[in-house]
Amino acid sequence: MHIKTSKCNRFCLVASLTSREVFHRHEAQVSFESLFRSFDPEVQFHYFRSFRRVRISFSDPLAAAEARLRLNKSDFRGKELRLYFAQSVHIGSPRLEPPKPEKQFLISPPASPPVGWEQSQDATPVINYDLLCAISKLGPGETYELHTATPTTPSVVVHVCEDDEHDDGSAPSDQDETARPPRPKIMQTRRPDYTPGVEQ
Repeated sequence: MHIKTSKCNRFCLVASLTSREVFHRHEAQVSFESLFRSFDPEVQFHYFRSFRRVRISFSDPLAAAEARLRLNKSDFRGKELRLYFAQSVHIGSPRLEPPKPEKQFLISPPASPPVGWEQSQDATPVINYDLLCAISKLGPGETYELHTATPTTPSVVVHVCEDDEHDDGSAPSDQDETARPPRPKIMQTRRPDYTPGVEQ
């Protein structure tokens, strides 16, 4: 008794064609299909002209495997014919093959974490009170050496900038003005004169 294989249980090859002749000329299409009908008379063809691909559906996985073995990288009308399996072939089982373990990281969302895995807790932020105290003691105009120089590393020195205004908000005295050079005045760039007679 012969049981016809349903379309969902068929095994497929994908042919990659560099030439568009098969998609435009009927005699080239007949010649192409005859290559595969010798392996399986019930073979079906689906043409994807934009991608230059042909999906070839076999009713028997052995016929699909033999066709790929004999015709892959063969010459067809002066061009190399490339054949690929559309899915992994499981002889005697119509079910799909589960993904390989090394490919499961591509699944989105990812697979469940392994047994016993626990999320690590975020560390409590550390407040360095000694550093805050040292910064608060820095005075304007003073120099502090944070790290003494060694034969292999330079020293680290902090120069604290002077304040423009006094801490109490009062105006600077005459003595401060004589000790400190006057600031240069920034001159604004003058806009050129408008001449209505000039047209652009």
